[in-house]
Amino acid sequence: MFYGLSGGRVNLEGITIRHQLEDIQTLNERATNREPELTAISAHAYAFAADKYWIMRTGASVGERYGPVIVSKRYQSLDDLRGKAVATPGKLTTATLLFKLFTEGIHHVDVPFDQIMDRVSKGEFDAGLLIHEGQLTYGCEGFTKILDFGELWDSMYKLPLPLGLDVVRKDLGEETARSLSLGLRRSIHYGYTPQKEALPYVLQFGRGIDLQVVEKFVKLNINELTMDMGDRGRSALELLFRLGVEHDAIPLLRDFQLM
Repeated sequence: MFYGLSGGRVNLEGITIRHQLEDIQTLNERATNREPELTAISAHAYAFAADKYWIMRTGASVGERYGPVIVSKRYQSLDDLRGKAVATPGKLTTATLLFKLFTEGIHHVDVPFDQIMDRVSKGEFDAGLLIHEGQLTYGCEGFTKILDFGELWDSMYKLPLPLGLDVVRKDLGEETARSLSLGLRRSIHYGYTPQKEALPYVLQFGRGIDLQVVEKFVKLNINELTMDMGDRGRSALELLFRLGVEHDAIPLLRDFQLM
């Protein structure tokens, strides 16, 4: 998504973009403190930063039968995990919100997402909730899937699963916010067509995964709803927020504006 903006391939007149790479939980925490002007954020975390940011129509990570996965090397079902400890990837991630909504109070502990598989393998946790490339590579590392939240969401609601958003700070003003949203949309289009030009750039952020996995990961995370969330994406996001409020997991949100 950022490839077009990287190195000036897509220009924003009068605006300079500086890329800061952080894990998603760190970005979530920084957004709730109103630090970045434009940032990726978990859909879950937006509920705690809605007074500070607008949601951009473009740049969302929205899964079509694809989402966070609970895996284990010892257990086969959610019932097996009663009374056990599950590692989750940060209290403001959408993955952890989904865990709270659909696992009926199974105990969990938040740890950095990139430590989960290793710490489950070492026996520190009985299972782990995976995001990012771990959703694709767990089988190769000997883990068994217990629950895929993307598949569960689709079967229950027939909607895509909103996972991550791009947001822009409200104090920049609507004109600048819309310019940034349009610029990001152009950048996504530039990087995705043809995407083979952008994949080597993506690979440097892949934490050791190969080009084939990167390509699959990109195709699962960037789709037509990434270009424009539209009514379908908005409906899915409204549903996630409503469920979060009903389970006392997030504060009540007033109507949110897409930029």
